[in-house]
Amino acid sequence: MRAKITYLVTAAVLVFYFVLVGSRGVMLIQSGTLLTVTFGVAVLILPVIGLWFLWKNTEFVRKANQLAAELEAEGGLPVDELKRLPSGRIDRDSADEVFAKRKAETEASPGDWRCWFRLAVAYHDARDTPRARKAMQRAIALHDGKPVRD
Repeated sequence: MRAKITYLVTAAVLVFYFVLVGSRGVMLIQSGTLLTVTFGVAVLILPVIGLWFLWKNTEFVRKANQLAAELEAEGGLPVDELKRLPSGRIDRDSADEVFAKRKAETEASPGDWRCWFRLAVAYHDARDTPRARKAMQRAIALHDGKPVRD
């Protein structure tokens, strides 16, 4: 729940910022000189890119949460079998062991979104965020019946 609140607050701050920057871009365009109109258009592009990025990330999180809820209903969420350091962080060797199991599971069933979801969690636990995101994107695509890109 705390993560959702943090995400919503961050998203609200970003939208406020995009509106503020966008209004400055409109003011520059309204000035009417070639230079200010050029700068105004350039300034308006930034909030558009930011809103697109925020939208894509929100959709990704929403779909990943839907998969998690579906997997939980099936009783297929990965069990937390990781050893932790006294600080609470995940032990690297433990994460590597679990990752090896999840990778073998995924290689045995490459078309199963559930395996890819669990592999994404294992990547995340091993602190490999880019691969975790790609594995989750693959899980989402497989779940939705979309073509999977390599």
